Amino acid sequence: MDKKEREELIMKYAPLVKNIVGRLASKLPIDQADKEDLINVGIMGLMSALEKFDKTRNVQFETYASFRIRGAVLDELRAKDWVPRATRSKDNKLENAMGALQKKLGRMPSEDEIARHLDISLEEYFKLLDDAKCIPLISTEDLPPDYLEHYSREDIMEEISAGNPLNLLLSMETKNNLKNVIDQLPEKERLVLSLYYFEELTMKEAGMVMDLTESRVCQLHAQAVLRLRSMVKFSR
Repeated sequence: MDKKEREELIMKYAPLVKNIVGRLASKLPIDQADKEDLINVGIMGLMSALEKFDKTRNVQFETYASFRIRGAVLDELRAKDWVPRATRSKDNKLENAMGALQKKLGRMPSEDEIARHLDISLEEYFKLLDDAKCIPLISTEDLPPDYLEHYSREDIMEEISAGNPLNLLLSMETKNNLKNVIDQLPEKERLVLSLYYFEELTMKEAGMVMDLTESRVCQLHAQAVLRLRSMVKFSR
């Protein structure tokens, strides 16, 4: 690939970088200058995708590039520690409560049960969920810095072909547990995850589909993600 062709492809897929950065940064306290820095990081991820993409595999470049761009931006967010320490502490508190109750009850705890376990009101519990809205589905904190390079290009392409790049980040046992947990989530939480991560709707758009306020959709998303993260943590 010559320099001109490379530059044309970067210009073509620059909107993809901006879209991915926008979605990842929308729930974090990031100003415009920092967002532009993340876009530059995303461009680097795009350039890496251009270098490593295998045209012989039956995978669209945009799918592969999205994976590389998202990984580069998540690594940068982890390195800069964008999530406030106080927020992370609250997230851990919720994860631990959900995990302990899940183990004790043998099922998903309800919102009321989680609030009682934490000895707080339901309103206070919802406030914690509001504070946890920026939590990612899969944390990169527990992954090695080079997790994207830990697998061969063939491995990455194969997992993307199967439609599940998260397979690269989780053990087979954890993947099976994760699928089981998703199946056990309350219907509304499963729907939120589907609309947001697979249909790529915004929280506001998902709320319109579900006839819920954007705030309530954010709470359901945070609650679903915390349940999944607590499962990953307690299954190790």
